[in-house]
Amino acid sequence: MIQISVRSSAPTSSKPGPANTPPALFSLGFRPFFLAGSLWAALCMVLWIGILHGHVVLPTHFDALSWHIHEMLFGWIMAAIAGFLLTAIPNWTGRTPVRGTLLAVLAGLWLLGRVVGTVSALLPLWLAALAELLFPVALCTVAWRDIIAARNRRNLPMPLPVALLGVADLLMYLRAGGVDLPPGLDWRLALVAVCILMSVIGARIIPAFTRNWLTAHRSPLQVTSHRWLDMAATASLHATLLAWACLPRATAVGALLLLAAALNLARLLGWRGHASVAEPLLAVLHLAYLWLIAGVALLGLSLVALPTLEIGAIHALTAGAMGSMVLGVMTRVSLGHTGRALRADRSTVAIYTAISAAAGCRIAATFISGNLLLTISAACWSLAFLLFVLRYAAVLSQPRAA
Repeated sequence: MIQISVRSSAPTSSKPGPANTPPALFSLGFRPFFLAGSLWAALCMVLWIGILHGHVVLPTHFDALSWHIHEMLFGWIMAAIAGFLLTAIPNWTGRTPVRGTLLAVLAGLWLLGRVVGTVSALLPLWLAALAELLFPVALCTVAWRDIIAARNRRNLPMPLPVALLGVADLLMYLRAGGVDLPPGLDWRLALVAVCILMSVIGARIIPAFTRNWLTAHRSPLQVTSHRWLDMAATASLHATLLAWACLPRATAVGALLLLAAALNLARLLGWRGHASVAEPLLAVLHLAYLWLIAGVALLGLSLVALPTLEIGAIHALTAGAMGSMVLGVMTRVSLGHTGRALRADRSTVAIYTAISAAAGCRIAATFISGNLLLTISAACWSLAFLLFVLRYAAVLSQPRAA
């Protein structure tokens, strides 16, 4: 079983001595990646709306929609995953966290990919692809180096979604170069990789955090879980999503997606999310997993009977599940790993509200013609991540609280 932990403080081995103390921003992986990724998430959506309205033209090898997909899946979400992994791996392994120069280099490689992906038409395609792929290769190398060195076999699979994202990114560049590939295989593989990672992380941290919260508040409710249900929910979700990536029009896959959604809903109900409404830091994680289930269910329905639901399903998985999960984890980790109380203030609640509004408006836009709801959704999305930057920039760039 994969062990995942998001602790409220860094491991003892992460405390550097006075002589080798890096700047606070580069002292732990979540700091630069959560900050830079949030800024990019907000800017990308502004650029995307500018493109839709004909005000922005980017010198990129990708068409407009492909660039939008690329920077969401290989830019923003990759930064969030990097911040999580580089912070969690020291807890799993007991090894010194990646910090200082190496962390700055990794952040620089991610930034290089964002610049190159946006102006790739100014470069040979092969050079743009090479520059883009440096980051996922480096991140996987660093992650597996520490996991293998610590002989932490339980977590050996954790960098696999990053590796799959790298493969999907390469496929997207190959398709841009004219290689004959199944349409959409690249972004579907990337989307599935992130959904699998969210399901694994969510299944570990959501019931654990909820159990701790219920105990601390002396609630008579208890988190329930059944091994057979956990295994069935996980296996069905991962297998059917991978099947959809390869067979995106198969009716049988749609039926299996609906089954996977039902199993995961039954699992989620046992985590007692309704009891966590009073604690937004916890409730947003339950909501993120519910968005994941809703996206899978809508995807299944789109294959079985209602093809028009596909775009809504995809945005339930991206704007809804990914947006809520990323912001929920980023706020919790940013507070806990800097020595601050795990409490959601008004700004944090506003962040969660904005991302839910963004997802809701984007799904509604599937059924209503015109760009108004798209623009509102993009504005709410950018607002959520800008609010995160405004509220947490000082937390991420300053030393740990005493």
